[in-house]
Amino acid sequence: MTGPITVLIVDDHPVVRAGLCGMLANEKDMEVVGEAGSADEAVAMAHRLDPAVVLMDLRMPGGGVEATARLAVEKPESRVLVLTTYGTDDQILRAVEAGATGYLLKHADRADLLQAIRSASRGETALAPSVAARLSRRVLSPKRDSLSAREAEVLGLVARGLTNAAIGAALFISEATVKTHMLRIFGKLKVDDRTAAVMVAVNRGLISVEE
Repeated sequence: MTGPITVLIVDDHPVVRAGLCGMLANEKDMEVVGEAGSADEAVAMAHRLDPAVVLMDLRMPGGGVEATARLAVEKPESRVLVLTTYGTDDQILRAVEAGATGYLLKHADRADLLQAIRSASRGETALAPSVAARLSRRVLSPKRDSLSAREAEVLGLVARGLTNAAIGAALFISEATVKTHMLRIFGKLKVDDRTAAVMVAVNRGLISVEE
């Protein structure tokens, strides 16, 4: 990416927006290009301003999850990073399935937020550790220790070096669905990253790296 990371801040509280604008103004590699206070405004501004990252609250007019889902379809190149005080398991899962690239809570450290924005701009998943743990527990089926056929298929493509977007295209599923499969895989294999998941699965004979 050339130039600063362009960010659209979406929150219905002007004070919160002002605080985030002030924080990001000190970062040379970031630029706030707009502020929105509702879901409809967020989608419209994303189309007009083409931000690299949309910093999205969940509780606002029109709903943050709904705005995330619309952007995932209408503006997939703008990555949605959820930043909210709302951290129930249902809302976390809904936001990720809607297409959010990352999910942080508003009490996150400044350094963690900045790192998450940079990760999101590269299309990388950025989940707060507590959120990742809760999400993994939620999507993991306790009755199954092995990978499902689809999970093995997804992980097999990971082993070949494909990105989530490329896997989604290959399997005709959304990138958000790929992320959900990966979280289930992480939970079942008790790992924290893609490389470890591939290694464990190969060692257990769950997938093969041979064509």
